[in-house]
Amino acid sequence: MDKALIQTLGDELFAALRACHTVEPLSKRHPDIQVEDAYQISLHMLQRRLAYGERVVGKKIGVTSKAVQDMLGVFQPDFGFLTNTMQVANGQTLSLQHDKLIQPRAEAEIAFMLKADLQGPGVTLEDVLAATDWVAPCFEIVDSRIRDWKIKIGDTVSDNASCGVFVIGDARIDPQALDLAQAAMVMTKNGEVVARGLGSAVQGHPAQAVAWLANTLGAYGIPFKAGEIILSGSLGPLFPAAPGDSFWMEIAGMGECKVQFAA
Repeated sequence: MDKALIQTLGDELFAALRACHTVEPLSKRHPDIQVEDAYQISLHMLQRRLAYGERVVGKKIGVTSKAVQDMLGVFQPDFGFLTNTMQVANGQTLSLQHDKLIQPRAEAEIAFMLKADLQGPGVTLEDVLAATDWVAPCFEIVDSRIRDWKIKIGDTVSDNASCGVFVIGDARIDPQALDLAQAAMVMTKNGEVVARGLGSAVQGHPAQAVAWLANTLGAYGIPFKAGEIILSGSLGPLFPAAPGDSFWMEIAGMGECKVQFAA
């Protein structure tokens, strides 16, 4: 895919984000799109956001669990960038229009706050744990600028890994004080339990998923920086969020996180 088309598609997704509307799937219009093309589109979209005044505060890994892969029909992990405008407070009420969300879905994750830089290749699970200041329960509210979530891997990668906003719980837990692979999550929607999962749902261990991301980004010359937040991937299925919905989740030994949507 030539540079001009990459920039055009990145501009289109940036405009969709700003105007809160969807576009036709890129994979339908450009069936030969490759993952490498998609990452370049995503990076161009990010540059547009930075020029608009946003700043990078972290990274996210997506499509790590089988439940999410099956739901979206995407069968390999991807990554995106977190900016300062994407973080909302625990318990905050979101407005789809005000928070520029189009077709949001909620997923429960573990967030990592780094205290040291990491750069792949060669980053291990143990390196991630040693470089992490704390972990906390987190809701990622994923969203898609692609119409009706009709995505393939090229679509979600181009669209910043379908990231919307994220909410981090109040707990700050030493990552080596818990067996993160066995950390049990329960999630409710409007007071009803809708999902349970373990930390092992993401590549066997959430820190392993973070290591994968560090090594993948390392191939692009992109490091993890101390002070960045890394979202490690969903512990269960995604659930659509509509006006009036409320979500709560708890991870054993790590506390709770909650978010609601204005009616």
